[in-house]
Amino acid sequence: MEAIIVYVTAPNEEEAAKIAKALVGERLAGCANIIRGIRSIYSWQGKVEDDPEVLMIIKTQRRLFEPLQKRVKELHSYTVPEIIAMPVTGVSEDYLKWLQEVTG
Repeated sequence: MEAIIVYVTAPNEEEAAKIAKALVGERLAGCANIIRGIRSIYSWQGKVEDDPEVLMIIKTQRRLFEPLQKRVKELHSYTVPEIIAMPVTGVSEDYLKWLQEVTG
């Protein structure tokens, strides 16, 4: 099993929690951490934006990325939500076993 980390930003903690609970409840993710107080500076529709956001760090299996991405898009309020998957290069065997048990 290949573990991945998926980064998703959201406009506020409430929306992030809604998304995270759905992903974990539907076994698309084993865990999602929500980090408050990030500041995002980005280009959108020809303008430089500067907004407060929260960051979700989602742990899942590589094979679940496509359904996870689809579900995030369904639940997210952004037109183009940030959904970035990164490989995990090292993980404890116990955590990996747990992640495999709790995800679909």
